[in-house]
Amino acid sequence: MSALVTRGRVRLRPDPRRVVTRLFVPGEEKPEHESRSAAVIRRVMALDEDAVEAALTRTVKLFARRHRDLRETFADHFASVSHRLDAGVELSEARRMLIGAYFTHEYSVEGAALCNPSLVAHPDQQGVPRGHLRCVLSVRGIGEGHLSSVGFRTAVIAPDGTLTVTPPSAFATVGVRREPVHDKELFRGKLAEFGHDDEVSAVLNRYLPERFTGRDLDLLLATLHPGLVARQEAHRTVELIRWIAACNYTAEFAEDTSLSERVLWPTGPSERHGMEDARFVHFTDDDGEHTHYATYTAYDGVDVAPQLLETKDFRTFRVTQTTGPGARNKGMALFPRRIGGRYTALSRGDAESTFVTTSDDLRCWTTLQRVARPSRDWELVQVGNCGSPIETAEGWLVLTHGVGPMRVYSIGAMLLDLDHPERVLASLPDPLVVPSTEERDGYVPNVVYSCGGLLHGDTLVIPYGTSDSSIAVCTTSLSALLAAMRRRME
Repeated sequence: MSALVTRGRVRLRPDPRRVVTRLFVPGEEKPEHESRSAAVIRRVMALDEDAVEAALTRTVKLFARRHRDLRETFADHFASVSHRLDAGVELSEARRMLIGAYFTHEYSVEGAALCNPSLVAHPDQQGVPRGHLRCVLSVRGIGEGHLSSVGFRTAVIAPDGTLTVTPPSAFATVGVRREPVHDKELFRGKLAEFGHDDEVSAVLNRYLPERFTGRDLDLLLATLHPGLVARQEAHRTVELIRWIAACNYTAEFAEDTSLSERVLWPTGPSERHGMEDARFVHFTDDDGEHTHYATYTAYDGVDVAPQLLETKDFRTFRVTQTTGPGARNKGMALFPRRIGGRYTALSRGDAESTFVTTSDDLRCWTTLQRVARPSRDWELVQVGNCGSPIETAEGWLVLTHGVGPMRVYSIGAMLLDLDHPERVLASLPDPLVVPSTEERDGYVPNVVYSCGGLLHGDTLVIPYGTSDSSIAVCTTSLSALLAAMRRRME
C-alpha cells in the first residue's frame, strides 16, 4: 500500500443469508434439460387436503421471515406452471400455493463473494448533518455458478472522510421487469454489429418510428412479406431482433423496499450468466438535469459486452445495450458530464489498453482514441480504469488498474486533460493500492479492484474489492495525490 493512502476499518463480507426467490423447474437445471414439472404436479395433486395444508404451513413457517410476500411469490410461480393442469380443474388456494412452493427455490446472491464496489452521492441528502454526505455503495454479489448481480448499501461520509455503512435489510428482492420504449438507432447499430444488413433489417429501418414499443415491433414483424419470411436468413434476423428487444428492459422495485433490499438480477439474454462490475456515476447534463448512470459487464456465458443502467431514484432502472467500436470488452466508465457536447467514456476496446470513446446518445459509441497501454512492470498484462473519472481543477482524475506477474491486480492513478481527455497529463509510476497480506486470499486471489471512488472535500474515498472475497475502504488526500503526480511529471 502506498504511503499516500490510509486503510479504513470498513470490511464488508458476503452474507449467504441474503437470498432471493427464483422460479425452479425440476429437470431443466443442468445436466438434465428435460422438465419434470408434470410429474411433480401429479404428486402434489395426489396428496389429500390435510397433507397439503400441513406441508404449506410448514414451508411458510420456515421461509416467511426470509422474504417479503412469500405467498405472492408462490402464486406467481404456480401461474408459471398452471398450463400443466387439466382445463377446468378446481384447486384449493392451499394446493395452488403448495404447487408454487415446489417450483420456487432460494438463491444466495452473495453466497460465493462480495466485491468490486462503486461509490456515488445519494440523490436524497435530507437530514444529513452538515459536512457529511449520504452515499450509495453498489456491490457485486457472486453466488452459485459464479452468477453475479448488482446490490446496494447506504453509507455516510463524515467530514474527516470516514465511511460508515448502514447494515443492509434482512430482505432481498429482484423487483419486476417492465417493457421499455426502444430506440431504433440502437437496433440499427446492433444489427450492423452482428452483420445483419438484409431485407428484414431494411423493413425495420423503413417503417419503425425512432422510438417504439414491443407491441409496435411485434405488429411489424407479423406483417413481413411471405417471400421474406420464407428465407433462412430472414429467420436469423428476426431472431436477432427479438433477442435485442429482450436485452433492453426496465427493472422496477416497490416503493416500500429499502435501497439495500434491491438486487439487480440478470434478466436479459445477454446477461443470463451475470451482471458484473457496475460503475455508477452521478451525471449532470448541460441543462442541469441529474441522472445516475452505470456501465456494467453483461455476460451470457460466452461473450461479454458493456451495457448501461439509468436511474434517477434507485428504484426504477432502465437497462440498455450499447454498440459501436467504443463499446467492446469490459471496463467501460462514463465521464460525469458531456465534453465538447458529447457523452464521453473510458473503454478497453482491445482488452488490454485504455481508450477514450464518445457518443451522441449514450448507446452508440463511434470514436476510439488510445489513452494508455501496458508499460510498467505491474501492469504489463493489461490496464484499465477503476471507475468513472473524477473532475478536479487540475484535470480528470482516473483511478486505474493494472495486472502484473502472477495475475496480481493493483490500483493506480492518472490525470487527463479536462477538455481533451485523450491527453494524459500525469500518472503515478507505482501502484496506489496493492493487495496486502490479509487481502491476497479469496475467491480470486491477489486482487484489489474498485469500480469507483468519491471525492468529499479533499478526501478521496476508495472502496475496493479484495480478491473477490470482501470489500474494504481506503482514503487519500486529493491534493497530496495530485502533488505526487505533478512531481513525477517534472
